[in-house]
Order: sequence, then C-alpha cells, then structure tokens
Amino acid sequence: MPHNTIKLKPGVETNTTPALNEAAYSSSSFIRFLPERNGYGLAQKLGGWVAYYASSIGSKIRALKGWADLNATNHLGIGAESSLSVLTGNNLVNITPQTSVTNTAPVFATTSGSNVVTVTDSNITASVLDYVTYVTPVTVGGLVLNGPYKIQSAAGTQYSIYASSVATLTANTSTNTVGGSFVVGNTYEIVSVGSTSFTSIGAAANTVGVIFTATGVGSGSGTARLVAEYAFATTNGSSIVTTYFDNHGFNVGDSFYVGVSTTVGGVPLFGLYTVQSVLTTSSFTFAAANSATSTVGPTTATVINSGLVQSTFYVAIGPQPLGTGFGVGGFGVGGFGVGTTQPTVPGTTITATDWTLDNFGQDLIACPAGGAIYYWDPSGQLQNAQIVGGNGPLVNSGIFVAMPERQVIAYGSSFTLSPDPMLVRWSDIEDFTQWAATPTNQAGSYRIPTGSKIVAGIQGPQQGLLWTDLDLWAMQYIGPPFVYGFNKIGSNCGAISRHCTGQLNGAIYWMSQKQFFMSMGSGPQSIPCPVWDVIFQNINTSYLYKVACGVNSQFNEVTWYYPSASSTENDSYVKYNTVLQQWDFGTLGRTAWIDQSVLGPPIGAGSDNYLYQHEIGNDAASGTQTTAMLSSFQTGYFELNEADNLIFIDQIWPDMKWGTYSGNPNATVQITFYVTNYPGDTPVQYGPYTMTQATEYISVRIRARLMAFNISSNDVGTFWRLGAIRYRYQIDGRF
Repeated sequence: MPHNTIKLKPGVETNTTPALNEAAYSSSSFIRFLPERNGYGLAQKLGGWVAYYASSIGSKIRALKGWADLNATNHLGIGAESSLSVLTGNNLVNITPQTSVTNTAPVFATTSGSNVVTVTDSNITASVLDYVTYVTPVTVGGLVLNGPYKIQSAAGTQYSIYASSVATLTANTSTNTVGGSFVVGNTYEIVSVGSTSFTSIGAAANTVGVIFTATGVGSGSGTARLVAEYAFATTNGSSIVTTYFDNHGFNVGDSFYVGVSTTVGGVPLFGLYTVQSVLTTSSFTFAAANSATSTVGPTTATVINSGLVQSTFYVAIGPQPLGTGFGVGGFGVGGFGVGTTQPTVPGTTITATDWTLDNFGQDLIACPAGGAIYYWDPSGQLQNAQIVGGNGPLVNSGIFVAMPERQVIAYGSSFTLSPDPMLVRWSDIEDFTQWAATPTNQAGSYRIPTGSKIVAGIQGPQQGLLWTDLDLWAMQYIGPPFVYGFNKIGSNCGAISRHCTGQLNGAIYWMSQKQFFMSMGSGPQSIPCPVWDVIFQNINTSYLYKVACGVNSQFNEVTWYYPSASSTENDSYVKYNTVLQQWDFGTLGRTAWIDQSVLGPPIGAGSDNYLYQHEIGNDAASGTQTTAMLSSFQTGYFELNEADNLIFIDQIWPDMKWGTYSGNPNATVQITFYVTNYPGDTPVQYGPYTMTQATEYISVRIRARLMAFNISSNDVGTFWRLGAIRYRYQIDGRF
C-alpha cells in the first residue's frame, strides 16, 4: 500500500473555512512555531512558567518595570490597582504614594518682600518631607498660591512653603490679625470708597481683613475684606460669569480651572474654562455652558468651595526610627521619619486603574493614570514614592523617559489640575523636578493637533513615539530652543490601549482598533492577521484599555493579551512570530508583561494577581502550584484524494520529538482524527489515540475524502515538537 506525508504549513488561520485551510492549522492553544532551515515552522509545546514571587500582589497588576540600581541590585517595579511596590529578591516593599485632603479655612500669613508663606491648618500635621497643592487657589499678600509646593518647615499644625515670588503685602488671614495697604482697582477691588464707609466685593467667611488707605477714588482709611479664593457673579439670562480673584495674572485665551464643583445663579461650574475678557487685575470673565437663571453679585458673589480651601498633601514616609517597627505606636515611634512629625490625618494610599513605569537612572519613575508623577530612590530616605516636586504636572495620562538627554515625557498632561488629553510636557534634561520652560533649560510642551487623546507613548530606537486614538506621531530631539520636533508619521493607526505597544529587533508593534501595525522607522505598515476573527469578533470593547502587549525576544514573538467577549479581564491572547510572520492564539490571562531583562526571562502578571516568570521548564503554574499545560492544535481539512474515489487509511505513523535535547523523551500526546466526505457535514471522530516515543504506528480504519487531526497533551514535565506525520492508504471505491 502507498503512504503519504502530512507537512503542515506554519501559522494558524481562522478567517478561512476548514476546507480552504488545507494542511494548515485552524486552532491552537499553548503552542509556538519554531523556524527551521526548510521553511517549515514546526509546532511545539509552549515554554512553561513558574511563580516569580510566592504570594499574590493583592490587586490587578497593570505595569511592570525591571531595572538595576547603582549597586547592581536588581528590582522589579509593580504598578497594581491598589498599590505600587518594588520586589527586590524575595523582599516586596510597598511604596504606594499617599495623599491627604483637607477642606478647612487655614490661616495664611505673608511678609512684604518675602516669599515665605506660613500656613496654619488644624486638620493636618505636615512633614518637611511632604508637598501640598491648593485645589482651590488662594491669593494672599499679593501672591497667588496654585500648584505643588514643598513644605519647608513644619511644627504642629503650622507649616511654611516658598512661593514663586515675593509678597507685596504683609497679610494674615486670621480674623483678629490684619495688616497691609490697599489700592483701589489694583491690589484689591472695591465697588466704592468713602471717608468713612466702603463696599467690598464678595465678602465672605474666608475673606481677609486688611487695613487700607484709599487713593484715586476717595480718601480715608478703614478695614476692607479681600476674597482669598475665586468668587463668581452671574447675570440672569447670560452665560457670562465674572470671576473675582486678586492678582489673577490671566490673559484672554488662557485656561482657567474650577477644581471644586460650585453652582452660581443656577449655573454648575467645574472643570476647564477659557478666559474671555480681563476686566481688571482682580477680575475676569468666562463663558459657562449654561445661562444663569438668577443674578448673583457682585457684592454677594459666591465663593468657591463654600469659602473653604481644599488642600491636597502628598504624604512622604520617612525612614523608620531605630528600634521600632513600622506601625509601632501608630505609624512608627517618632512619626513618619526621624526628626519629622506624624500627620494627624494619616495619608491614604492612592489607587489607580493603570500605571506607566520607567527608570531614571537608578530611580523608579511611576505615574498612575490621571495622576501625578512619582519617583522612588532605592538608596534614598523615603519609604514610599513621592511626587517629583518642583513644578511637575499633577495630572497625566502616562510617562516615559526619553533619550538621548534623559528627560521625563508626560502625555495627556496638564498645566492645571484638569487634564489636556493632547498635551505633551517634558522635564529639563537630567532633572525631573524642573518642568517650567525657561531660556536656560530644556523643559517644554507641545500639543498634538490631531486626534482626541494621546493613548500611548514610548521611547523608540531613534525617537519618542506617541499614539493618539487616530494617528502616530514621532518626537525627535533637536535641541534648544524647541528641544523636540514633532511629525505625524502615520494616519488611522492609533493605539487601542496604554500598553498595546512593543519593541523587538528595532521594530515597533502595536494593536489598533481593528488591525495590527508595525513600524521599522519608515512609517506604519499593516500586519495581515489570519486570526482576525478570533480577536476582533471576540473582544470585550468596554475594556479595551486593558489590552497588554508582551514581547518575548527569545523566540521573536509579540503577544497581545485581551479580554474576550465574556470576560472583563484579560483571559485570551494572539501571538505573532516576527520571523515566520505567522500567528497563533489561545487562552491565558496576563495583565502586564516585561521582556527578558536584568531579572532574567520574561515576567508576566497573571489575572490571578500572581507574578510568573516565563520560559522556565515545560509546565504551567497556578500561583505556586505546578499544573499541566493543556497544549493543543487542530488542523484544517486536507484532501485525501482529488478524484472521485474515497481513501481508506489503516495506519498512522507519528513523527515527533518527545522531549528536550538533554531531557527524558517521556512525552505523552493524544491524536484525534476528524473525517468527512463534504465540508459541511458533521465530521466523524476517531480517537483520541495515545502516542509516545514507543508508538511505531496507530492502527485505524478510516474511510473518507477529507481529514483533519488534533494533537494535544496534558502531562507534566514533558516537551514535544511535531515532525511530519505519515499515513498508509489505498483507494476504496467511489462516492
């Protein structure tokens, strides 16, 4: 009897029918294709994985970063929804940033000619390690306080900060302590002034008492009250809102941010607005989304946040005092650090839906989606990550560290507490604390003009790359004064998620809304995807932001993990072999990934919140338990005969590698045959038959025209690779 050989073409094809997918793969799970010199991609069992750390992290892991410090100690940064941690060896350290928010009426005090502002806030006992930002900007002593400030000194409920300029007045917002001078229409705005009486704008509980001498309109002296926060006035039927705020510094067209929801004259105010006109140095107007239903002000202007100051403290935890454990006597005897004071209101650890991580030398740089940028120095004094300080943006979509000058790039960034989805900002070279552009530094910003938001950003081989939801932009370092040049290098190829991009051998790969792309530097190229149906017809479109790309450079593979239609978390994958240009797919949940690094082979974060190191052994793992890897594939149909005759098969001769080169050839594999005469018929199943290295042939009695087969394994500690299966046959009548 004659015999024939089955040589399968590499790669899985699901877009075609099984009959059209002749002598090729139609489904797969936990396999890969190995290139060899004849051009066949040999199917083999996927590499195994083991638990990288013995315990669950506790919440879904969204980002990983491996790096080494200056002492050659290796670290793994772990950004999870409920924590930011660093794993060093087997030591997991929680470095999650902490914040405290107060809504009080603090006392602000300034001295003319000094940039020191002293603040008394009964709801917080701050530390010199902390930063504070005022969500509701404050004006006092001719200064405007708006942005992050490092706390310079602290004692009890009183702390001091350094403003960016010196005060022009000595002032104190305490009810019983007043001082300073008053100039009509300049320093403070007053409706009318007389020798013995006056009317002030927006008098409220939080306003400041000052002794004044009036000039220009009338003469006299007395006590005036200054609005220390934004105060709003409306006119019935108009959408124009007048805002009173001393020394506001705005120009027409500037962005103006209302950080606490406030309703004035029936108009809800919150978010970013544009200054429409500047009336005086103490007042301006902007257009609201709705028209007012009543007139409010000016003498009864509504003060933001009911006259309270909303302050956000970025709480830093200092070194543990000697002889005490963290948590002994509260958060540690001696407070949050030796020589510092413990907050009365403990910090609350932040949470995040996502993170972006990178290293700046030996420092870990971390940004929670929609939050500030933090850093952690492995040799520093702080136990948790702290904001980069200076004038760093407090709201960002993500970050990466750019080369060659080592600058932190923030995208979806901000100048206020409101995000600008298309704004790119970058720090000065070698200094992640300096973000304000000056003639003597290389900090700066640029707003991408196309798309609705920047989705992802990475440092590529020769340039930074930024993906909007529509396009791909390159940012190339060109030096001062512009620092970076921006060019759109691809249209309609936007990124689907923050972590959907990967780099391999100088090429960039990413997943878009309905296809995959790659770029070698000459612009995006679409990658044909023969398993398109598997992912784009079976993906939960409500959770696209969770898609994560995993590069495995050891095997030239790029994998995308995604949530299937029936899942809210990543539970499936599609994998692309860049050498063979072929695909396969399967079910495996990974929420974050890093390629081989200083920590060894690739590390993936499981949907079970465990960390796994891949390409270790030949088995799967669930937590710390070794489990069998259910590897399998199924072929499309191949014609046993092209004429009208049926074919009878009585023997199948397996051809496989049954173990690793230096291992025991002890693999056990099951093979099942599916045969039919017409593509639309329900196939008849033969098997499964068990095969080992000792199996010379399998006796079967198959009579059909079309045949497909499935190979699978579920044993522990074994490896296999497919060769060329042969079968013995003869013609057996017509049909």
